[in-house]
Amino acid sequence: MNLKVDIGNLELPNPVLTASGTFGYGIEFSDFVDLNALGGFVVKGTTAAPREGNPYPRMAETPLGMLNAVGLQNKGVDYFIAHIVPQIERKRRKEAEPFTRLIVNVSGSQVEEYVEVARKLADCKEVDAIEVNISCPNVKQGGMAFGTDPRMAASVVEAVRKAFPRCMIVKLSPNVTDIAAMAVAVEEAGADSVSLINTLLGMAIDVEKQKPVLSTVTGGLSGPCVKPVALRMVWQVARLVKIPVIGVGGICTAGDALEFIMAGASAVEVGSANFTDPSVTQKIVAGIEAYCNRKGITDIRELRGIIA
Repeated sequence: MNLKVDIGNLELPNPVLTASGTFGYGIEFSDFVDLNALGGFVVKGTTAAPREGNPYPRMAETPLGMLNAVGLQNKGVDYFIAHIVPQIERKRRKEAEPFTRLIVNVSGSQVEEYVEVARKLADCKEVDAIEVNISCPNVKQGGMAFGTDPRMAASVVEAVRKAFPRCMIVKLSPNVTDIAAMAVAVEEAGADSVSLINTLLGMAIDVEKQKPVLSTVTGGLSGPCVKPVALRMVWQVARLVKIPVIGVGGICTAGDALEFIMAGASAVEVGSANFTDPSVTQKIVAGIEAYCNRKGITDIRELRGIIA
């Protein structure tokens, strides 16, 4: 059975990735899941300079999901390259191609910041791909502001394309009127792939305290509750773009992942489910393989986009 998939010019050993912001740097989960059993993992949002993130409280449980307003807390790209990459490489085996891929989520407040991070990661050969985050709803500048205007999104992608020669994935926001138009815009600007969706903008109120639960009032909604929306958007986008689509949003089981693949996704990212079951990604890989065996499918790509 062949579970290999291509994302642009990047080959993944299987279609299961982790979603940025839910898997740390991967090494934190290595006691629970074999990183080498995954198609790849997307590390937390990385910026040019260190960020403290938003004040607490910045996470809240919701029915069938969660809200977060972490705000891209990280120690910056220089720290990541100097201290985190060597730790990841000690966990990652490279005996044969394709091996599990290291993908870095790149964020910024200005186009120049995206470019600075991308240029430094281009010099770090251990990084297989980047995911340009133009869709984070939890920062005051940049983030989702770029991801809701096709022209602004294209300007970021065009600039980053010049700085990073390897596989570039662009993460799209669902908080738009027409996500397909956004996908076409970044495809034309040079993206190798799109991942969707990032979190939906939401909020929660503590009625006893009579104030918002999150310090930022609003935050990003994720988890099983967003899956129908994410699935619909992946289906819409996959029908219009020629580049690979990565499905994200509420994936908890192999069945969920297969739905996204049948809707047109080449690969999937697993996010909030990592918090409830740290080994869920490895179980999803095994579940996809078991499904293919049961159905007599010899290549996972046979299932891609079968829902017209």
